[in-house]
Amino acid sequence: MDVRVAIIGAGPSAFYGAAALLASKDHSVKVDMFDRLAAPFGLVRYGVAPDHPRIKSVTTLYEKTAADARFRFFGAVDFGRDLKLADLESAYDMILFCSGAQSDRSLGIPGEDLQGSMSATEFVAWYNGHPDYENLNPNLDIEGVVVVGVGNVAMDVARILAKSPQELATTDIADHALAALSKSRVKDIYVLGRRGPAQAKFTNPEIKEFGHLAVADPVVRAAELELDPQSAAECETDRLMKQNVEILASYIDRGQGSKQRRVHFRFLVSPVEITGRGKVEQVKIEQNKLEAGNAVGTGEFETVQAGMVLRSVGYKGVPLADVPFDGKKAIIPNAGGRVTKTAGGEVVPGLYVAGWAKRGPTGVIGTNKKDAEETVALMLQDVGKRKSASGADVAKLLQQRGVKFVNWQDWKKIDAAEIEKGNAQNRPRVKLVGIDEMRAVL
Repeated sequence: MDVRVAIIGAGPSAFYGAAALLASKDHSVKVDMFDRLAAPFGLVRYGVAPDHPRIKSVTTLYEKTAADARFRFFGAVDFGRDLKLADLESAYDMILFCSGAQSDRSLGIPGEDLQGSMSATEFVAWYNGHPDYENLNPNLDIEGVVVVGVGNVAMDVARILAKSPQELATTDIADHALAALSKSRVKDIYVLGRRGPAQAKFTNPEIKEFGHLAVADPVVRAAELELDPQSAAECETDRLMKQNVEILASYIDRGQGSKQRRVHFRFLVSPVEITGRGKVEQVKIEQNKLEAGNAVGTGEFETVQAGMVLRSVGYKGVPLADVPFDGKKAIIPNAGGRVTKTAGGEVVPGLYVAGWAKRGPTGVIGTNKKDAEETVALMLQDVGKRKSASGADVAKLLQQRGVKFVNWQDWKKIDAAEIEKGNAQNRPRVKLVGIDEMRAVL
């Protein structure tokens, strides 16, 4: 049976979903993928750190999926504005939402709205060339930065701030970010974890990298590495947790040398207030203690001098036009991937979800493969249960509406231009950021 599927989003879960759909032996599936941005790959292009190129090699798999004659890409198409849900429901048999978690959680403390306080997500998007954040212009004419959170994204922003221009110059970091970071005056980067080192969410390779930076040393306080009995017991049974603590312990005597920057890893501390005259100048932090695994404030405070605060305390999804949304969990409500009207409610025929929009922001890029395949299995089970679509060609509809979409052939020209510019500078690529830059190539 012929099945037409629209996928909203072009990140990892979207491509894994497309691959699983096109692999069906029982149905002839055609896939159209839509993304608000002109470039595909979502988090891989705009979220993965520029100095981690190996992780980006996963796009080779996505390229194979896109090469299938039954696949079409529509970049620079904004769902909810250029195309409504009703448009897709009439043209496609099924719709798969892979819209990710596009917003971030706040700290909920006074001063969070001061200039210089932002999410790590915004900072990452700025240095990765996301067009929405090209003009973020973070002030790097400062000496202190506070990074709140101890996950891998927090490690990424701390590491990028700590690296020398020479270390960054061979990556695909956005040109505007490279220019700004090359003039950075940042000397001290404070990474704050509200719980202990055993509870840190970063991986072994991420924390280990800080021991090999050209112009920065990691700094750890011995007293903050002391484990409570429960954490010590967990370390004995969790090899990765134990290795994290051991790597941190190896940094205790570092930071006394001649390197110009220091990355301070602080544990059992929480920011409680950001102060300054219109902009970030100081961060008040409270010391914590662990009680049954939870961080509890002790009433003891200290102040850190900083001109920037980057929060990395989790992501959350945002509602899509006319699509059900669970505000409490910040996901599209679903039963295993079938979209429901409400959390635990009735299934909406023809609508599906995968990735972070389905389960929340958990796991790594590869986690989305199994997740998407589980949703696709349900989709293939449901073939024929909904009235067949009209088969109208959305490409013509977009053209009638004056939407200048970017197809896969267009993207390959943009991709080639970026790589060519990169080759001339001994870099993987030089990213084209704005849509006008990209269209100029075409």
